[in-house]
Amino acid sequence: MIPRYTRPEAAAIWSPQTRFAIMFEIEAHAADAMADLGVIPKEAAAKIWEKGRNAQWDAERIDAIEREVKHDVIAFLTHVTEVVGPEARFLHQGMTSSDVNDTTLAVQLARATDLLIEDVDLVLAALKTRALEHRMTPMVGRSHAIHAEPITFGLKLAGYYAEFQRAKERLAMARFEIATCAVSGAVGTFANVAPEVEAYVAEKMGLAVEPVSTQVIPRDRHAAYFAALAVVASSIERLAVEIRHLQRTEVLEAEEYFSPGQKGSSAMPHKRNPILTENLTGLARLVRSAVVPAMENVALWHERDISHSSVERGICPDATVHLDFALRRLAGVVEKLVVYPENMAKNLDRLGGLVHSQRVLLALTQKGLSREASYSAVQRNAMKVWRGEGDFLAFLKADPEVTLPDAELEELFDLGYHFKHVDTVFARVFGAA
Repeated sequence: MIPRYTRPEAAAIWSPQTRFAIMFEIEAHAADAMADLGVIPKEAAAKIWEKGRNAQWDAERIDAIEREVKHDVIAFLTHVTEVVGPEARFLHQGMTSSDVNDTTLAVQLARATDLLIEDVDLVLAALKTRALEHRMTPMVGRSHAIHAEPITFGLKLAGYYAEFQRAKERLAMARFEIATCAVSGAVGTFANVAPEVEAYVAEKMGLAVEPVSTQVIPRDRHAAYFAALAVVASSIERLAVEIRHLQRTEVLEAEEYFSPGQKGSSAMPHKRNPILTENLTGLARLVRSAVVPAMENVALWHERDISHSSVERGICPDATVHLDFALRRLAGVVEKLVVYPENMAKNLDRLGGLVHSQRVLLALTQKGLSREASYSAVQRNAMKVWRGEGDFLAFLKADPEVTLPDAELEELFDLGYHFKHVDTVFARVFGAA
């Protein structure tokens, strides 16, 4: 995790103290279940909770033990024994290290995803507010970055709103898939720990039972999880790139908020750069970088190896923390985005009406001219405008092959024609007003 791009709420999920607290809960809940089954004394299970419930686990001590024993879970259990006392011998009965580590990771990823879903809600709220504000703010639509036909800025933002609604659904599904518990023993056969123990721990930790866990929770779940995060990151980047393009000096239809006292360049005092959205593009790349190693983690040897472990110690905190930061930053960018409707109108008129060419083409075909002849006539006059030779409507009126009365031609240049279904789209996205 990079402190510059880490919020405290996200960092806390991945702190050693949080991890050790979750590990203890898993072990203690398992002890309760074993006590109910008569495997260990009930007094021992009660004493474990009494001594360990509010313990502050000593990360440095655990690290010191691990340097000697070369095993993270044994190091933790050794320290638990130091805190809890003799009753700690009843912990981990029939369990294996992955039961603890994998279930702990599931809890951490579920909590991280809850945070991400809250973040997406902030993005959605900002997008909805700005979309409704600019529902009918006209601007040019672009394909291949070239002027196409008129749209509204609100319609553009509504599209992003719908995309982040899908992002929220993907995160909810990712959470559902990742939040599973394994307490099944050395190779997942429950030989030395009863399935009832696993079910009890799963319920207490807010997880589902993993149907077949071998010695580890299958890593196809994790691969799907990081793929979902990567798609959300790509949605962030798509909106960030859009804003970056709109902020270009030659366009300047919208730009990031530039706060009082902010500096854009160490060399050029005039600069107002899209630094936040450029940062979001970079963070999206970082989140997506977790996908390939997560996919490669799926193919573990037999019932278990630990080739996935070192990978996940990096990608799990990094991807979730960076995505959390990026979503929060994106929500702020959208909320404070400075919009220039006058520049949108100016750019829309930049090509002197060429954005209405399709309406002219269709009108000519409806008057009986072949599509090929109609296209040729419209394009011939449009190319004159591209060359800077004059006005599109004037050229059309003067062209003998354009067999439309002047009044009908002028009607084809009505901007409002393009926005007659904006309310329909908004109702689809936001619901009926």
